[in-house]
Amino acid sequence: MADRNRQWRIERIAAEDSTVVLRPWKPGDASTLAHCANNPRIAATMRDLFPSPYTPDDANRFIAMATGSSSGLLLAIEVDGTAVGGIGIHPLEDVYKKTAEIGYWLAEPFWGKGIVTDAVRTLVPVAFHRFDIVRLQAGVFANNPASMRSLRNAVLSGNRCTGTPFTRMA
Repeated sequence: MADRNRQWRIERIAAEDSTVVLRPWKPGDASTLAHCANNPRIAATMRDLFPSPYTPDDANRFIAMATGSSSGLLLAIEVDGTAVGGIGIHPLEDVYKKTAEIGYWLAEPFWGKGIVTDAVRTLVPVAFHRFDIVRLQAGVFANNPASMRSLRNAVLSGNRCTGTPFTRMA
């Protein structure tokens, strides 16, 4: 089961009752990615690996990594035909090998519209199907209560997560 994530490729997943589409990143997304991600308010809610400022070179490097061979799954969040954010599943290792982490970001003009909730709700069942996991977790920084609400709304809509699915990060 460890290689289940390499057995199939996602082309696009449409969120139910929404305009949100999850799809693989493509080289043509680089300029939009750099524009949307180059926002200190987004960087402030992300881990240190997220560049700030976010340059076109950062976008090209990220897309190359996201479309290369990886143990995880990194997808664009598309709204009305444009990539406006990203969402990913990152399998953990060692004693956490049955756990994966979900992470995401969204361009600021799209905040507060339920897009992240729809994206998470759409990706959770895919994560449990694609990866040999029993737990999906997310870390949320204290300065991002909207992200916690999105996660709670997605889980309360009926997604299967075992244990304590979310960890708050200071």
